[in-house]
Amino acid sequence: MKKKLFRVSAVSGSLAVLLKGQLRFMNTYYDVTGIASNGPHHKAIQENEGIRTVQVRINRKINILEDIVSLYTLYRLFKKEKPFIVHSLTPKAGLLSMMAAYLSGVPHRMHTFTGLIFPTQTGLMKKVLIFFDKVICFCATNVYPEGEGVKRDMIRYGITKKPLHVIGNGNVNGIDLSHFDPDLYNTEKQAEIRNELGIENSDFVFSFIGRIVFDKGIVEMITSFIEVCKHHKNLKLLLVGPYEKKLDPLPAEIEEEIENNLNIISVGWQKDVRPFFAITNVFVFPSYREGFPNVVLQCGAMGKFSIVTDINGSNEIVRHGVNGVIIPSKNIQALTEAMSRCIENRLDYEFPKLEYRELIAKKYSQNFVWNAQLNEYKALEKL
Repeated sequence: MKKKLFRVSAVSGSLAVLLKGQLRFMNTYYDVTGIASNGPHHKAIQENEGIRTVQVRINRKINILEDIVSLYTLYRLFKKEKPFIVHSLTPKAGLLSMMAAYLSGVPHRMHTFTGLIFPTQTGLMKKVLIFFDKVICFCATNVYPEGEGVKRDMIRYGITKKPLHVIGNGNVNGIDLSHFDPDLYNTEKQAEIRNELGIENSDFVFSFIGRIVFDKGIVEMITSFIEVCKHHKNLKLLLVGPYEKKLDPLPAEIEEEIENNLNIISVGWQKDVRPFFAITNVFVFPSYREGFPNVVLQCGAMGKFSIVTDINGSNEIVRHGVNGVIIPSKNIQALTEAMSRCIENRLDYEFPKLEYRELIAKKYSQNFVWNAQLNEYKALEKL
C-alpha cells in the first residue's frame, strides 16, 4: 500500500497551477491528496492530476475564529487519515497545516517557503508575520526555502535554527519546456495575436504577467511606461493578470491610467499565457518580493529578455546583461532607463533567443525538479 502524501495550499489554484503535473507524477509513488479552500480548481485537479482533493476553508487573511475552525478541521482530518507526509506550500496553509500535523502526530511535516511577506512589512504586522513563520518552522520537521535568497532572509531574521534545504536549484515545479516553446508561435501566428489585440506589427511590446497589484511594482511600471512614451513612439504595454482590489489594491489614479491609456492593454487573467509571451519584445517584472517567480522562468523558456528587480528568485533566474537586466526595487528612474535602452536597441529583441531558453533548461526542467522533490520524500522512508 502506498504511503499517504497530503499537499496543502490556501487556494486550490496554487495546487492546480504551481504544482501542475507534479501531483500526478507523485501519485505514482504515493497516495496523494490535495487540500485547499473551496474553489473552481478542485474538479480540474482531480481530472488533470488524477488525485483526490479535500476542501478545507483556509482564509488567506488573519481571522481568529475562522482560523481556529480550520485548524480543528485539519487536525481531525490528519488524525483520522494518518498521512505519512503533510507538505504545505503557502503561508497561511503552512501555519494551520503544520500546527495541525504537529498536534495530530504526523511523522513528516514539510513546508516550502515560496516567498517571505514580512521583509516588505513594517511595525506590528512585520513582527506578527515573523512570529507566524517561526511557528511554522517550529511545527515542521523539514523546512524548504524555494531559493537561496529566501534562505538568506530566513537566516538573517533568525526564523529557525533547523537545517534549510533548497531542493534542486530552487523552484517548486520546474518548467515544461515542451509547453513553453517559442517554436509553437511562428511569425504568422504572432501577427494574428497582435491583430486580435489591436497591436501593430511595428509596435514594441513590453509585457507584464502576474497579479495586477501594488506589490508587483505596477505603480512603477505604469509611471515608467508613461515617461518612456514621451520620448518613443509605437509602444504598447500588455498586462496579463487579475486585480486583487481587496487584498492589494492599486492607487485609483494608476487604475484610471490603465483603463484610459490607449497604449496600455489589460486582458485580465488568462488560462494560457504563452501567446502573450510570444508577441512580447521585453518582459517587465518589477515586483517588490518573490520566492521564485514561475513567470520569469516561463519568460526565459520562451526566449524573451526580461527587466526584473533585485529580489529573491528573480535575481537567481536572470543573469544581469545576459538574459535580462536587474534593477533596484521601487526605482522608477532605473526602470525607465532600462526600458528606454531596450527600445533603443530594439533589433536585439525582435526574435526569441535560444541562449535565454538554454539557461532555463539547464537548471529548471520539470524532470529535474520533480525527481529532486521525489528524492527528498524517499529519503524520509529511510529514517
